[in-house]
Amino acid sequence: MKIILDNRLVQKQLFPFTKTRHAADIRVGILTIREKLLFNKQHEVFDSDENYVAKYPNTKESAIQLPANILPDETWINDLQEAGKNSTDGSIELIENAALKILNHPWDIFKYNDWALRKDFEVITRGRRSQEIPTSNKTINDADIFIEAAAKVEHCILNAADGPIYIGKNAVIMEGSFLRGPVAICEGAVVKMGTRIYGATTVGPFCTVGGEIKNSVLFGYSNKAHDGYLGDSVLGEWCNLGAGTSNSNVKNTAGEVKYWSDAALKEIGAGNKGGLLMGDYSKAAINTSFNTGTIVGVCCNVFAAGLTPKLIPDFCWGVDGTTKYKLDKALVDIDSWKKLKGLSISDREKQILTDIYKLY
Repeated sequence: MKIILDNRLVQKQLFPFTKTRHAADIRVGILTIREKLLFNKQHEVFDSDENYVAKYPNTKESAIQLPANILPDETWINDLQEAGKNSTDGSIELIENAALKILNHPWDIFKYNDWALRKDFEVITRGRRSQEIPTSNKTINDADIFIEAAAKVEHCILNAADGPIYIGKNAVIMEGSFLRGPVAICEGAVVKMGTRIYGATTVGPFCTVGGEIKNSVLFGYSNKAHDGYLGDSVLGEWCNLGAGTSNSNVKNTAGEVKYWSDAALKEIGAGNKGGLLMGDYSKAAINTSFNTGTIVGVCCNVFAAGLTPKLIPDFCWGVDGTTKYKLDKALVDIDSWKKLKGLSISDREKQILTDIYKLY
């Protein structure tokens, strides 16, 4: 089945994460939205009508049109496939039910992460055997612990009593770490010594984490490598939190947490828990204290005395928005960070960031 995921109507809703990526590439659970749809290899996913037509210029077949902020599970995907067989023009009725979640706001990423982790774990591990769990570890409910090939886990406590634990290929869980499911440590990620991770948390590919983390999602290649607290939060790609950095996720009054909405142009309530939402390529100096319900834009260098403001704009140098991170320096710094993980900044990344920079 051919699927077109429409990104246009959801870009502002999912700020800051859709400034630099298609919404289909947002990670919730173990997999991104795109990966969830592609997992069974029966589907093709396109980012736009133009991409579809470019690949199939002479086809008379209509692709299924879906909003890119869907968060489906296997049951809903199977129902979609049946609906697609009966569609003549690519349109279907999008039915929200227990098998479909929709990301209407960026904080929905951490709110739905528990649900998505369990669904992805079931699909990824079905019919497969985990690598043997080394005997140096203390485990609870081994049946819900899955370790991929070449992952290293020694002298840790893995508690899957309340949810599954997935450890990806070549991941490293250093000694003395505590994981309480549902948790996913994705391919190539590193969990440093003595780290405490509570569910529902996803540590994306090639991230490095330490300290205390709870109910958070790190998309990929980001670092929260030192002591400090990250809770009810989302970090994009290539983010870095300096040593001692922490966020608040509950107001002192235990009242409603509100985030700025780029779509509504006002603050919107997100429940009584909400931490840090940080866009790609942003970083924070040591001992930064992020306020409850804070959004950091793309490519910011955050440093401040006391609690940060709740909205830090793209390319901010500091926190007050009066000084911009110079584009040339930002691109050089990003390249330096990427080289630490054996990569370099691409021309496409440079163009995306240049386009964002010109908006301000």
